[in-house]
Amino acid sequence: MEGVNWVIQSMSNISRRTYENETDLPIMIDLSARVRLPADLDDYPGKVNLEEDFASAAIRANTRLWFDNDQPVGWAYVDDFRNLWWELDHQYDELLGAEIVEWGVTCVRRALPEGATATLDTSCRDDNTDRLSFLNKHGFQKGDATTVYMARLLSEPIPVPHLPEGFVIRSVSGPQEAEAITCTHRAAFVTEYMTTERRLAIMSVSEYDPALDLVVLAPDGTIAAYCSCSVDLQKLTGNTDPVATHPRYQRMGLARALLLTGLRLLKEHGMQSAHLGTSGNNIAMQKTAEAVGFTLGHKTLWFSKEVR
Repeated sequence: MEGVNWVIQSMSNISRRTYENETDLPIMIDLSARVRLPADLDDYPGKVNLEEDFASAAIRANTRLWFDNDQPVGWAYVDDFRNLWWELDHQYDELLGAEIVEWGVTCVRRALPEGATATLDTSCRDDNTDRLSFLNKHGFQKGDATTVYMARLLSEPIPVPHLPEGFVIRSVSGPQEAEAITCTHRAAFVTEYMTTERRLAIMSVSEYDPALDLVVLAPDGTIAAYCSCSVDLQKLTGNTDPVATHPRYQRMGLARALLLTGLRLLKEHGMQSAHLGTSGNNIAMQKTAEAVGFTLGHKTLWFSKEVR
């Protein structure tokens, strides 16, 4: 009975609302830092990911926050690709878990034409047993897709990068190159995901450092490849992704040269380790990362729930 009484009392104290303005973003970031396990602190979406996503008015409209007596206890949003991202204080899993999922379903459903079906998707670390159990309980089915995360210590030797004759690596010159980088990304991954607006949002986050945003120029001056690096000064870790090479210039060692250049820059900035993520299907990227010293850290699994 004590547990039932707690639920009844807690339900009477719960309030929820949609995202209001930029003051909600720090609330969401702080909640993630408070409730995540130490091993999960770097999981998507982190601070930078949230800053990128919430440049989109559509995502802001698809965001809800939950409070218990004005104390933030949960948030959830659906991004432009029908992915559900959420954070919830674990003691509220039973109380609010179904409501979190239903919010995601609602966001997908209201964008569907009459009679259409789609899926609400999300991902989870393969070793996060609590979240895996949550997804199973709320009707998500595991798919075949995975994301691979790799890591490398920067105390190990970093070879000198080499480029084909006529190619050069430099930092991005500014927002005026956003469209060209977007075109390279879309061609490399055969995807509509990256837009100039999204790229500009990436270049506007608080931790963006243009000196760490690298491109390879082909002999004719076009952007042949790029690698966006970043640093976490608190954890002394850096990231070297995404890496993308235009199909015209693949298998020339450009991605390897970018990674090595990025690793050297991260080490110069005082970082102790480097990390990257890539699709489980992107074997070429995984092999390139392994060739410069990265090893497997962990994987995330992808799940979906049908929405009618």
